[in-house]
Formats: sequence, C-alpha cells, structure tokens
Amino acid sequence: MSEEILINVTPRETRAALVQNGILQEVYIERESYRGLVGNIYKGRVNRVLPGMEAAFVDIGLERAGFLHLSNLHESRQAEGQASISEILRVGQVLLVQIIKDPMGSKGARLTTCLSIPSRYLVYMPLESHIAFSQRIEDESEKQRIQGCLEQIMQVDQMKGGVIVRTAAEGLTYEELHTDLKFLQKIWEEITLSAENAAPESNVYEDLPLPVRVIRDLFHSGLDKIRVDSNAAYREVMRFSEKFIPEAMLKVEHYTGDRPIFDIYSVEDEIKRA
Repeated sequence: MSEEILINVTPRETRAALVQNGILQEVYIERESYRGLVGNIYKGRVNRVLPGMEAAFVDIGLERAGFLHLSNLHESRQAEGQASISEILRVGQVLLVQIIKDPMGSKGARLTTCLSIPSRYLVYMPLESHIAFSQRIEDESEKQRIQGCLEQIMQVDQMKGGVIVRTAAEGLTYEELHTDLKFLQKIWEEITLSAENAAPESNVYEDLPLPVRVIRDLFHSGLDKIRVDSNAAYREVMRFSEKFIPEAMLKVEHYTGDRPIFDIYSVEDEIKRA
C-alpha cells in the first residue's frame, strides 16, 4: 500500500492530507487567524494569591494573567496538611504552568501545573509515576502487554514520569512504543533546558505547527513520501526531523511542481465533496 503526506501552505491557512493508494484518508487544517494556546507551557510568575477563591493569578507574558486554581496544582506542590493555596504559593514565586483553556473575553487563560506532552501514541506526564490507558482500549490483555513494554522501556532507559496510552497505540510493537517515548523524553529535556535559561513570564514550549505536527503524529517507516509546497515549511520539517525523527528526512520533498499540490490525487475535489 502506498502512503503519502501532502502539506499545502498559504498565507491564510496550512493544510495537510494523508493519502493512501491515491485516496484521501485524512485532512487537517490550521488557520493563521486563530491558533489556540492550549498545551503551551510557560515560566510564570505569581502576581496575586486569592485565598477566598483558592486560586492565584500568574503572569505568563500574555495580555492577561492566567488563572490557576488549587485543584489544578500538582500534588507535589501540596505538602501534607496544606489545604489553602496561600500556604502553597506566594507572590513573586516562579513556576512552570501549562494552558488548559484559552483566554476568552476579559478572562485570562486557565492554567495547570500538571504538565503533559502529547505524541500520536502516548501522552508523557513528567511529574507523574503511573501508566493510564484511553478508555477506548478495552482489551485487558493488550493493556497488560503495553504496560509491560512501557515499564521495561522506562527501566532500561532510566526514564522517570508517567504515561497515558492513547487509542492509536493499540497493537504497537515494543520498538514503536520505545521510539515514541524517546521522542517525548527529548521534548521534555528541551523544555527543562529552555525553562532554566528563560526569564519569568515567557513561553518555553508550544505545540508544534501543523506541518511538523503531522510528521510527529503520522510518520512511520512504511510512509513513502512527504511533499511540502512551502520552502519555509520544508526547512521547518527538515529541522524537526533531523533532531527527533532522522529517518523521516529521506522521505521529505520540497514540492515545486506546476500543479497545485492538492490537485495531486484530486485531494482538493475530495475536500470540496466532503
């Protein structure tokens, strides 16, 4: 079975298509006018603590301070017997936070200190220590098999942290799980290094732009080709692949053909029909 990824970049939006045997299977669209902030990680600084609301406002470099509720504080920050947020946080304190809800109207972003980094198959939680599963994976023997693989990988590679196994991971081999977890570990190492060197109220990680995200989520060894019609996006994909998925570099091609890239395999017609 032949399989290709086509990536089309315009000033207004970026689109990616997964094509199998010449037939469109999946399409992804990201518009420049609105790119959400959910998943971004910031080095924040507490500017107000509100004991009555059991919450704090945290400056993260956006127009409005983010809102961090006690229920979204990781348990490692909650010493035994500390039930009030005023006993845990103080004004001026610096901490890593992640956006779980975009700013809306006059409200700032909703924040958490329970950090997580997703890939196609797994969600890595650097501050946790357990393995959890998507509810859609119902086969108990498959859960036990995957858990055994992950525990072995983490022991051999001396990895710390917890993992959520996503539905797409069902049936993966040990090697495929290992590759995905190593990728997430590299991302976390980049985040911690960036956070060490960053000033407070700055972004230290944001979810990948669409061209890179589809490589992260859809690339596998059986993929035949990745065609990108933007030189800037092509370079971005190559930089990412070189750092995290070197085997993908051989499949990436800067498409410069006369026909629009989405006219290949009639992808544009299929999108309009859908």
